[in-house]
Amino acid sequence: MTNETRAASVQELEYTFQQELASDRWAAAESAYALASRYREQGDWEKSREWVKQCLQLLEGFPAGTMEEVATTRTSVGGVALPNYLHEGVVHERFGELA
Repeated sequence: MTNETRAASVQELEYTFQQELASDRWAAAESAYALASRYREQGDWEKSREWVKQCLQLLEGFPAGTMEEVATTRTSVGGVALPNYLHEGVVHERFGELA
């Protein structure tokens, strides 16, 4: 387990996302959420919107009937805090128009 002492760059997060996409689609959805958050913080609305869409597309492939099914597996990704639960409703609530 790594101890994150600094926030990952968006390039590092994008690299991590690509790795996860091939091996762990849930982790990739969490990373897409983190990327959407990071780009929004930087004021890059277009990039944030792209990552929101990517996150939502990945979430479509998972069941969302119980709290256990939508519970995040990490508390943060690259220094970006994740919600306790990740599903379409949370993404729409957090990102509003960008979703």
